[in-house]
Amino acid sequence: MPTAPLRKAGGSVTVTVPPIYLKENGLSVGSVVNLEVKGERLTISPARKRVTLADIISAAPKNAASMRAPGWDELKQAGKEE
Repeated sequence: MPTAPLRKAGGSVTVTVPPIYLKENGLSVGSVVNLEVKGERLTISPARKRVTLADIISAAPKNAASMRAPGWDELKQAGKEE
């Protein structure tokens, strides 16, 4: 199991995060993480914003209807769609 030293940074204590963890979780300096403390265990996990339908609609291009792929909704079912 990898170890990392605790370091003083101003009035706080920091711990270094291995670059592989950052890469695998799409994190970088400034990313927000969740911290969970259970007894002597500290768990760090990426804080993911829950995407809502309103977020998706507001991010869609204004001309989204004209970008429709012709015929996609006339294809046969590929799985258990109903």
